[in-house]
Amino acid sequence: MLGLRRSLAALGRMAAVVPRGSTAATGNMQATDAVLASPSSHLLTSPPPCPLLTPMRTYYRHKTLTLHQLHLRGPPKPKPKKLGGTEGRPQLKGVVLKVFIRKPKKPNSANRKCCRVRLSTGREAVAFIPGEGHNLQEHNVVLVEGKRPQDLVGVKLKVVRGALDCAHVKKKTQ
Repeated sequence: MLGLRRSLAALGRMAAVVPRGSTAATGNMQATDAVLASPSSHLLTSPPPCPLLTPMRTYYRHKTLTLHQLHLRGPPKPKPKKLGGTEGRPQLKGVVLKVFIRKPKKPNSANRKCCRVRLSTGREAVAFIPGEGHNLQEHNVVLVEGKRPQDLVGVKLKVVRGALDCAHVKKKTQ
């Protein structure tokens, strides 16, 4: 039992794991007093610190480079920012290739008007046409911005109404 107590002291565990009556059963009280009087006896009474609060090298995000590595590699370059549908620009001009209707995701039910647009960057994308009614046809030139409707899958652009060939939304008559 004495060997078990010494291993507990070495590991820094609490002494509460070992039952108190076991020292009296061995009859070797002087040996256990010597273990408790040792410099590591405070480890038996206090619990170990939380491993999440102790600073460790694994918690650092970036490994620090030596001066020689910095000299060879140069200064660390920042990661490129993720760009949205307009590739970092506020608006883009595009030509309508096709006008069609899409269905929204599960809780909603409607017919959302969309169009496939060839952007000035050369990329093709799907854009949402907001408002009720539109005059868009194939080969119309439209202005798109990077706002996505939440219930349409894969649509990240929105057509700007009242710009270029896309007309304003007509007011409802009562």
